Amino acid sequence: MSEATKTKLLEGALRALVEQGIAKTSARTIAATAGVNQALVFYHFGSVDELLSAACRHGTEQRIALYRERLEEVGTLAELLAFGREMHEEEKAAGHVAVLGQLLAGAQTHPRLAPATAAGLDLWIAELEKVLRRVLSPTPLGELTDPAGLARAVAAAFVGIELYEGVDAEGATTALAALEQLAVLTSALEDLGPVTQRAVRHALRKAPRA
Repeated sequence: MSEATKTKLLEGALRALVEQGIAKTSARTIAATAGVNQALVFYHFGSVDELLSAACRHGTEQRIALYRERLEEVGTLAELLAFGREMHEEEKAAGHVAVLGQLLAGAQTHPRLAPATAAGLDLWIAELEKVLRRVLSPTPLGELTDPAGLARAVAAAFVGIELYEGVDAEGATTALAALEQLAVLTSALEDLGPVTQRAVRHALRKAPRA
């Protein structure tokens, strides 16, 4: 019964963020959404911030588990970006983009939420890094890119686009299209002959790197 109650509170916290926003999410609103006694928030988690932190990780783990099989099937950067578009639409429809926005907003004024939100994003970044290592290794970019850093850049780009879409949907679409152009470039490099690929690698090695 205790684990079932904790799960209700975790899911109630996520729903409260979507329905109430971070400013109105409290022990009372979470308990009402979860259908449990308010005192159980403090019994199981100690504070609302601790509950929200745990809910952030809980929600992220659930979403990753849902998409992991599809991520494992991604074979190119273009497929990864296409998956990103599909996932964005699914997450927006399910309200999870709103949860992310509320957690990011709350982290600015609730210090305890910042590391929890970052940890949730790190779970996504770890999955992205595995995909990027797999899809880039056969290309001229494989030995010249940092998959860990690139995974963070891709995650940051999608987070920014998700939030940006709320104020400029057309601009967000343009940004996604720009990312897809990078996938086209990578695909073009893969189609080059071995001699040309070696020349590209040589030129990229000589280019200044941070």
